[in-house]
Amino acid sequence: MKNLRFGKPPVSVGEVRELKIVAMGSGGDGIAKVNGFVVFVPGTKVNDVVKVKVTKVLKKFAFAEVVE
Repeated sequence: MKNLRFGKPPVSVGEVRELKIVAMGSGGDGIAKVNGFVVFVPGTKVNDVVKVKVTKVLKKFAFAEVVE
């Protein structure tokens, strides 16, 4: 049975967005949120505002890299 709690993620692979890093993950990656959806961004720190490109999207979170 399909899990109906999780809809379509609000980001997609290849999408470029400007995001604010709001927290740090346990692995040291910055964490941004898009409509509550977590996006991990390596090489950032809390309060950075960065332009990122989404590289991988999973059901509960995504990964992105800084592009500028």
